[in-house]
Amino acid sequence: MKFLLDFFPILLFFVAYKFFDIYVATGVAIAATFLQVGISWLKTRTVEKMQLVTLAVIIVFGGLTLYLHDEQFIKWKPTVINWLFGAAFLASHLFGQQTAIERMLSSNLQLPQPVWRRLNLGWILFFASMGAANLYVMSYFSRDIWVNFKLFGMLGLTLVFVVLQSLYLSRFMVEPETETKP
Repeated sequence: MKFLLDFFPILLFFVAYKFFDIYVATGVAIAATFLQVGISWLKTRTVEKMQLVTLAVIIVFGGLTLYLHDEQFIKWKPTVINWLFGAAFLASHLFGQQTAIERMLSSNLQLPQPVWRRLNLGWILFFASMGAANLYVMSYFSRDIWVNFKLFGMLGLTLVFVVLQSLYLSRFMVEPETETKP
């Protein structure tokens, strides 16, 4: 359910773009991100830092897109978000007691410290690559292709990365011991 909520603003952006234009889609994305944060707050009485960063970036870049009537700002948003997250993961890797991915997942997974560090490095590279891929597509392809890439390409690449990460992590999973009855 959380995964769907995370991609809710992107999906609405895509639908609004297909029916209207990039500016209406940008307004819809801003409103949907506010709604996403509001739903999170109502359900848990907390909002994740990543959601707040995303909200701030969509307000700034989406607002500039609408105010200046220049679509380049909204096109930069995925790169800025990915690079900010990559920088945060890198900072946790270099300076923190725990990596960012360890803080996020350690309540659900028990892994050796070197595995957490490799996993965190994987996310750093993923975020850097996604930001670069967005820059490439927005610079060398049409707006229509960029919008499709924003939904299908970025979502698809994220799913592939998560599956590969799961396969990597499966090597380190320990099966819980089951009690045998005599």
